Amino acid sequence: MASKIYGECTMSAINGFAPIASNNASVLILGSMPSEASLLRQQYYGHPRNVFWPIMSALFGSDPELCYQRRKEMLMENGIAVWDVLQSCNRMGSSDSNIKLATIRTNDFAAFFTDYKCIKRVFFNGRMAEKLYQKRILPTLNYRFSYLEYHCLPSTSPAYASLKFEQKIEAWKVIKQHVVK
Repeated sequence: MASKIYGECTMSAINGFAPIASNNASVLILGSMPSEASLLRQQYYGHPRNVFWPIMSALFGSDPELCYQRRKEMLMENGIAVWDVLQSCNRMGSSDSNIKLATIRTNDFAAFFTDYKCIKRVFFNGRMAEKLYQKRILPTLNYRFSYLEYHCLPSTSPAYASLKFEQKIEAWKVIKQHVVK
């Protein structure tokens, strides 16, 4: 991870993760870019206060204490893929608002949707993922992907605290209606 010093703050060049996906995935959950905690742990939604994994556990009846490998398997068994809009960027800290826009490189969604043909719905984990996708990805996708449906869900990040955990679970239940095992 390369860094540049700006005054007292460090801006890091960061790279995202490979997708979690299987050929039976019917739903894609998209974040923007992994947090510092996620990057350190090399896990999607690795911040201990991010409620993504507790929500998935509640929706699909799995043990919330599963190891990361088993959590990924649980998603794939339920037809869920996970990825981020950004492949790489420079960012100070974990906040999406600190992403240096000129440094953004997006993931290749045309190739992804070609490889994972069963995906019909994309759910954004928060508004920033949705905005980045709409601005940077959607204009590059051609008519072959016009069948995709998009939905924005409340962010599972600890930074988005305006909704209680129970309210987030209620909003995220929509995913369960669309998974095809």
